[in-house]
Amino acid sequence: MRIEDRHRQIVEQVRGAGRVLVTELAEHFDVTPETIRRDLTALDRSGALRKVHGGAIPAPALPETGVTQREQVNPSAKQAIARTALERLDLAPGTTLLVDAGTTAGALARLLPADRELTIITNSVLTAASLAAAGHSRVRILGGQLRGLTQAAVGPEALETLCTLRVDVAVLGANGVSAAHGLSTPDPDEATVKRAMVRSARQVVALVDSTKIGQEHLVSFASLDVIDLLVTDVELPPALTDQLVAAETEVLVA
Repeated sequence: MRIEDRHRQIVEQVRGAGRVLVTELAEHFDVTPETIRRDLTALDRSGALRKVHGGAIPAPALPETGVTQREQVNPSAKQAIARTALERLDLAPGTTLLVDAGTTAGALARLLPADRELTIITNSVLTAASLAAAGHSRVRILGGQLRGLTQAAVGPEALETLCTLRVDVAVLGANGVSAAHGLSTPDPDEATVKRAMVRSARQVVALVDSTKIGQEHLVSFASLDVIDLLVTDVELPPALTDQLVAAETEVLVA
């Protein structure tokens, strides 16, 4: 096996299991413990994981960045995820959608056909403005306090509106997804809004690119068993795949 392939598989195992041991990896890959220790040192230096005594754990969660910066990360993957999700949903005229303030969710929103009479509700100022400019006539924006970093409406006003809604589909992004912590985000206010969106929807769709897989942030807003469809751009680690299969969550790789 090439070193690059072994490194990739080691990172996948760490992300899926949460912690791996040198002895287990050496047995799995049929190499010496010294070889695995060198692998873990190299991966630690690259930021792919964190080397600890006797093994490795996932790298620390990435810090939250502003929406403009996030839109520059993996743009082609996010577009592919959005297209794959939209093809699978095959939205009928009159469908009601909740779209959160994630950049991949925003990418899907920008692909929505303006002539299908969809009702689109969002807490993202940027997504609402983009949809209105594209000619969508049924766009509603949730009120509340505007969070500058993500341009998302949060707080009591947004929650009060969400508790009165019943929509066909909720499209959500996340800062992280893991088998143990579900879908998560660093900000408690955004987590509360996302959780309310989940409760308001008949079908819940999660869009997560490869940078989110294995990441765990402060607040979990959805367990895997409430997600009906998860769309990503990479094959998932075995532990996460097993959890999604057990939860009967459909997974698509763009």
